[in-house]
Formats: sequence, C-alpha cells, structure tokens
Amino acid sequence: VKMLVPFMRDPFEAGGLGLDTATVGYAYGTVGIVSLVIGGILGGWAISKFGLKKCIWPMAFALNAPDIGYIYLATSAGTDLTAVYSVVAIEQFGYGLGFTAFMVFLMYTCRGDYKTAHFAISTGLMALGMMVPGMISGKLQQMLGYSNFFVMILIASVPGMLVIPFLPMEDTVKEVPKDIDLN
Repeated sequence: VKMLVPFMRDPFEAGGLGLDTATVGYAYGTVGIVSLVIGGILGGWAISKFGLKKCIWPMAFALNAPDIGYIYLATSAGTDLTAVYSVVAIEQFGYGLGFTAFMVFLMYTCRGDYKTAHFAISTGLMALGMMVPGMISGKLQQMLGYSNFFVMILIASVPGMLVIPFLPMEDTVKEVPKDIDLN
C-alpha cells in the first residue's frame, strides 16, 4: 500500500509508471473508492448469504491476487491508463471483500465481557501488521526494483492464507452473533 503511489508517480527510468498527480488521484480517489465501497457491500452481502466459512477463501484470494496486476504494470512497456484504472479497481474491490471478511471474523470471535476491547486490540494489531512492513517497504523496493518488489509482496501473502484452515469458524453462523451490538 505504501509503495503504490510512488510506483505510479516515479518516472519510467526508475521503474515507475510516470503518472501525474491528477491521474493518480483519480485512480485512487475515484476509481479506487467506488470499487472499495462496492467490494465491501458485496462482501457483506455474500457473507450474510453464504456464511464466512464459505466466503473466506475467495475473499482472501480477492485481497491478495491483485498483486499480479501490479507485477503486470511494473513489467509492461508503457502506461495504459485503462490497465492502471482496472488494476486499481480490482485491487480496491478485493480489499473491500477481504477487509469485510476480516471484520466479520473479528465480530464472530470477539465475544464475552470485553468484546469491544478485544475488537479494538485486534484491529490495532491489523494496523500494526500494515505499518511495520510499510516502514521498510521503500528500502525493499529500492533493493529489488518495483517488479521484484511486487513479486515479493505476492509471495509474502501466502503464509497468511495458509493460516485460514486453522481459524475458528462455525459452519452454521451466517449472521452477526446476537451478543454483538453494531450500534
């Protein structure tokens, strides 16, 4: 996440796409936001209809697979704005799906007297899981170049997906547990 705007703004000679600020702003501020909202809404609908256990694998895949799009953009010659907007849309849509699955998982598992504290700590750990890698992402990108950096990111997503079969999920839960207050 931290390296996407530099990737889009950096010149071709540095391995970037050489896009201007307005184009990057449109990509993330319009195309990205619309796709994120749609992904979140459809993710919530899918989980309510099919349950988290059936949806978590496709949603985890949707969260991580868009890295392939950035590998394509980093290795393709030239900048096709349709491809850039498409990759951003798919990435943000997938993030909406994946983040929804994570939030619903937290709602299912954060129960008992201190569920709000458990939820807050869990979301804090999630944010830490984004911030710590973000602190070294620039150095890694400089060492690897953009295309290899995005390959590394794709590979780094595999261990998190391998944990999914071990997550405690009930087959029968298809709605938010009764003891969770969403207001």
